[in-house]
Amino acid sequence: MIIIQDILIADGVVKNHFLCNLAACKGACCIEGDSGAPLSEEEVDTLNDIYETVKPYLTPKGIDAIEQQGVSVFYPEPQEIGTPLIDGGPCAFIAYDEKGTALCGIEQAYLDGKVDFKKPISCHLYPIRVLHNEKKGFSALNYDEWDICSAACSLGEQEQLPVYRFLKEAIIRKYGEEFYEELDAAAKYLNK
Repeated sequence: MIIIQDILIADGVVKNHFLCNLAACKGACCIEGDSGAPLSEEEVDTLNDIYETVKPYLTPKGIDAIEQQGVSVFYPEPQEIGTPLIDGGPCAFIAYDEKGTALCGIEQAYLDGKVDFKKPISCHLYPIRVLHNEKKGFSALNYDEWDICSAACSLGEQEQLPVYRFLKEAIIRKYGEEFYEELDAAAKYLNK
């Protein structure tokens, strides 16, 4: 365990390897799971603001799910707000490429310059999951090991790319450049 700026970082974040392999998994993390992607209240406001712009990127079933449920849903387990799901399955903000790979419709709109919001930070940080413990006053970055990402783990191992380096852009987006530099220095020291 590492502590950077009062945030606990699980060993898996620096010791495990990861490189997303969409050709192998077909975007399974957007399809599988029991709840939608965790959202902050600010992100809910943003999704409400950009929904009409993002809508053309979404599937008809995704649009139906959002128009019935809203851009966010409260999930009793794990007690958080997240993106809505299509019939309890894929994220409602899902899009597909010509090869049938699941993509984020929000990110596709971002890449096309239509919106300035890339995607929810919880998606951008995946396979890191952030745990906030309000009572104890800390946050922790945990590495979420999931069998659907086995191809990403294998490719990351082959490329010797630690999870935190794969997620450099997302970590900087969430915590800033200084935090990332401290994490990188600590990881290099631990991995000597």
